[in-house]
Amino acid sequence: MKIGELEEHFALELEPLYDQDEAKALFGLAAEHVFNLTPVKLKMMRDIDTDFVHLQKILSILNDLMIGKPIQHILGEAHFYGSVFKVNQNVLIPRPETEELVDWIIADCKTKPKAELSIFDVGTGSGCIPISLKKYLPGATVSTLDISSEAIAVAKENAQIMDVHINFIVADIAAFSSEDKFDVIVSNPPYIRYLEKDKMHKNVLLHEPHLALFVSDDDPLIFYKVIADFAKTNLKPSGNLYFEINEYLGKETTQMLEEKGFTDIVLRRDMQGKDRMLKATLTNN
Repeated sequence: MKIGELEEHFALELEPLYDQDEAKALFGLAAEHVFNLTPVKLKMMRDIDTDFVHLQKILSILNDLMIGKPIQHILGEAHFYGSVFKVNQNVLIPRPETEELVDWIIADCKTKPKAELSIFDVGTGSGCIPISLKKYLPGATVSTLDISSEAIAVAKENAQIMDVHINFIVADIAAFSSEDKFDVIVSNPPYIRYLEKDKMHKNVLLHEPHLALFVSDDDPLIFYKVIADFAKTNLKPSGNLYFEINEYLGKETTQMLEEKGFTDIVLRRDMQGKDRMLKATLTNN
């Protein structure tokens, strides 16, 4: 079977789950991984026959996709902010909107003395946020925390692969205290209410850790409140708190931060026009 024919077969088999563009994008990721070729070279080789070994690998990936397994978990990797991160069932798959949050922080921090910059990330997962920040702000001191030792293990592996130094902490932020002060505290905490589960793709519900996804309907800002309280104690004067947020709770999150004494609160939309990230400053602490 030629590579081009294999792509058409891939899209046809996935038709019940994905539209044609999504299916072809998935084939592109699978083929890049299996053939170790760039997308441009793959397009140039559409008329080349696939050998038996490569064909079986592609078909195995297809079978996993057909039962709803995310392509990132099948391949064991996810692209994020110009890097490839190891991922598994213990961590959330990095999302494009989180890339936008990282980009915002980097842009803001480029004006600060890099040798003195200190960053604290809460809920590291794969380590995509702290590792990306350290990579593009190499002079910064970066620490990160997660309640899951399994997630920390994945993040440590990614930091080692990318040759960056991160201070890793296994702890529950609700019970954690530190005497350190930070210029930036950032978090992408669990924020999806259980009432929103029906809107989610099946492969997310079946294969990604619910611990990192869901909060109770009664108190959906619980983690934001805890992290904001930590930030009140541990941000430097005029330090910044950055959150990825639930698109439906922008006003509520803003109000909560105002009540806790944060100022200059900026609610920012992502590329899809959704209220997805927020920045707040602590002027007096």
